[in-house]
Amino acid sequence: MAPSPVVPKPNLWLFPASAAILFWAFYPTIDWLITRWTNDSSYSHGFLVPIVSALMIYLKRDTIRSWFGKPQVFPALGVFAVVLAMRFIAGGLLFNQLDALALVMSVAATVLAIGGWTLLKNCWQGLVFLLFMIPLTYEMEQNVGGPLKSVATICSTFLLQTLGYPAVAEGNTILIDEMRLGIVDACSGLKMLLGFAAIGAAAVLILKRTWIEKFLIVLGIVPIALVTNILRITTTGVAYTFITDKHQQEAFHDGLGYAMLVVGVMFLLLELWVLGRLIVPPKAPEGPKATVEMTTLTVAP
Repeated sequence: MAPSPVVPKPNLWLFPASAAILFWAFYPTIDWLITRWTNDSSYSHGFLVPIVSALMIYLKRDTIRSWFGKPQVFPALGVFAVVLAMRFIAGGLLFNQLDALALVMSVAATVLAIGGWTLLKNCWQGLVFLLFMIPLTYEMEQNVGGPLKSVATICSTFLLQTLGYPAVAEGNTILIDEMRLGIVDACSGLKMLLGFAAIGAAAVLILKRTWIEKFLIVLGIVPIALVTNILRITTTGVAYTFITDKHQQEAFHDGLGYAMLVVGVMFLLLELWVLGRLIVPPKAPEGPKATVEMTTLTVAP
């Protein structure tokens, strides 16, 4: 038996040193990300993305035999060359999202340079999840948020009418008697969609489910976000007919937004429960595999 290749012991000090270099090199991008997470409620989940990413890697610790392999310096240098080109383009076009993508690729290249393909294989799920911390471009926000706003307005108006309220939709505004409920960008459902997309992706990457269950979880992200946002707008419309004070209306609106995130998570858990009852995972065969003996029949000429 040939001896197994000797893997050099990793220099753990390279991790904090690399983190410090990346922080220095990408400080303007990191500052831009934190500013967007702080000021734009649609991306407030960005603060949790690195934490969840680290948790995803930590949860794999019991199933991994070896964390580190042979360092792959030259492939990592190739990735860094691509990163430099991306940063050059991002700087010329003021394309912050592209620079943020270069940051994630730099983290992956650093992992490859320190721990080789083995460490990258062990961490790829957490690295992919880091993409959810990058805000969408303005064009994508408009192309996604606009249709979401229209659907939310039409469906919420129909639901209010079903409940007996004289609701009428005018553009992205719902009229209930003399009360006007404007469906602004913050209520378009984009925040719900992005948040549930991150939660659904984490569930797909972490949970040990069949591929069809994971596929259905991904398909359920958009309907859950839509239904949750429609319930939020409808509840807000009903409440505003009783609450006339603007400060109380704002407090109710903000509190309901956080509450509906919990409702959306409950919808996701209900979906996981239903899928667990409908789809039975295949069981591993027990005992030695059955062998089939082949009999050769020779026919004399």
